[in-house]
Amino acid sequence: MRHLAGLAAVALVSVLPVGTASEAARAYSFDRIASGLTGAVSVTSAPDDATTLYVTEQDGVIELVRDGSDAGPFLDIRDRVEVGDERGLLSVAFDPAYAQNHLFYVDYTGRGGDIHVVEYGSAGGVAVPSSARELLSIPHPWPNHNGGQLQFDRAGYLWVGTGDGGTDPAASGPSLGDPDNHAESRGSQLGKLLRIDPTRPGAAWQTVGVGLRNPWRFSFDRRTGDLWIGDVGAASYEEIDFRPAARVTKLATYGWSRFEGRVVYNPKVHLLSGAQVVAPIWEYSHSGGVSCAVVGGYVYRGAKVPSARGRYFFGDYCSGAVWTLQRVKNRAVVKKLLLRLPTLSAFGEDAKGELYAVTTNGDLYALR
Repeated sequence: MRHLAGLAAVALVSVLPVGTASEAARAYSFDRIASGLTGAVSVTSAPDDATTLYVTEQDGVIELVRDGSDAGPFLDIRDRVEVGDERGLLSVAFDPAYAQNHLFYVDYTGRGGDIHVVEYGSAGGVAVPSSARELLSIPHPWPNHNGGQLQFDRAGYLWVGTGDGGTDPAASGPSLGDPDNHAESRGSQLGKLLRIDPTRPGAAWQTVGVGLRNPWRFSFDRRTGDLWIGDVGAASYEEIDFRPAARVTKLATYGWSRFEGRVVYNPKVHLLSGAQVVAPIWEYSHSGGVSCAVVGGYVYRGAKVPSARGRYFFGDYCSGAVWTLQRVKNRAVVKKLLLRLPTLSAFGEDAKGELYAVTTNGDLYALR
């Protein structure tokens, strides 16, 4: 995700007000409801069916989970997936009309490391591997910063987040900061948010966001349509970006690699002209070696925890910390929960808006 490897502490740095940890900690917990999954990196459900969770495993398998038990594989494409570092099968998204058309989409790194977004069909409750139809293939030079999140918006467009191409793990200095300037370049699909209408014949990908380092996880608020992004940082800061629903289709730059968070990282980089500049709604420092990579989450819209409704949940991979964020009069109020989810890799929601989290240790949690 970051590189998802050690970096930082939870020295919370924000220009916006931060609430107390105890307030949120008293209200919420994440209960483990399943374990034994392998390298879990995403969790979701199909539309109109909250009884089955689909857990993406990095090695190339999507597992079915029902009532806390592994119900077997839904999809197995281990023969197509390059695994290692941040590469692998990274997420799945179901077409809003899945109950009728049985179409779903996966993001993975193929043999050689290229990014692939592929459509599949299902029959009898499992995927049909022979139905594969590739929608996107992007050359990717290094094994990190792959992005990998797939999401549908309220208009039925499929979105994907891509990292900036990564860096040589042995590199240092300027070569760590998108040296080929993929993120701010119109000519590259790396460091971007892209969207497409996947069922419209001849549809092409549209760039709606640039200047992203590694948007490992992003989501849409299922009630408002607002966009939330967790963009993994480089030298110092992790950031949360917010885009209101009325502006999500307007071209925006999130600043990388001129900025990391709100701080100038590389003054030689020019932001893409014609794109609205979006500053983080919140950031935190990872100096100190405890925290290292933000894990973007979801605004809770479920029914089981009424007091959590409207709160955006997110966390950090290395520290396992979890926070909530609320926008109050266009300001961020952030509260840290008194819990840890070690090796937290992703949050997810089911068809009813209930919130879950998974870890690369193989645990599945539910908000309670």
